[in-house]
Amino acid sequence: MVCSITLEKEELWLLADKAIYWPARRCLLIADAHFGKASAYRSLGQPVPQGTTRENLTKLEHLLATFACEQVIFLGDFLHGPGSHASGTLGALRAWRERHPHLSMTLIRGNHDKRAGDPPADLRIEVVAEPLLMGPFALQHEPDAHASHHVLAGHVHPVYRLRGKGRQSLRLACFRIGRRISLLPAFGAFTGGYSVTSSDDEQVFVIADQNVWPVR
Repeated sequence: MVCSITLEKEELWLLADKAIYWPARRCLLIADAHFGKASAYRSLGQPVPQGTTRENLTKLEHLLATFACEQVIFLGDFLHGPGSHASGTLGALRAWRERHPHLSMTLIRGNHDKRAGDPPADLRIEVVAEPLLMGPFALQHEPDAHASHHVLAGHVHPVYRLRGKGRQSLRLACFRIGRRISLLPAFGAFTGGYSVTSSDDEQVFVIADQNVWPVR
């Protein structure tokens, strides 16, 4: 479930649960959680599945139980939209936060956060503008180049189409590691994806069967 890479002389673990663990910083990096997306759609009268927030929190709980984490940094789009402030969504988030009172949490404000508004103050999430510079990395939501730091970003929900024989293919969430900009997959359930390709300057790692696999 872990694929270790070295990027800018730092060890990073690409996780099958669609996040990055930075061992030296005891830090978990998560992009595009989109908590409350289903609630936001239901508030508009659209029939969509329930339980996406619970699914996301269960996955996050598993990561915190597996890895020694002192901080979680969300690379934008923590909440999906104004409708994500539904009592069920915020109640689940508050209950989860109470189980981790000493965990440092930071949100780098993304485009959906600007529409949804910042998380409630009692979730104790520090909200900052991009970029957040940490070591050799510029932690951002938008995958825009930084003058001096390697960018780790989300926003586009990268997926890779793995082709087999004939018309067979799989569309898989992926990490795309580039020379100056690297992309994380969307952490949240019920999110779409943007197809990316690999090249000589970029390495794609797909997520399948609870593992992370490099695309050769």
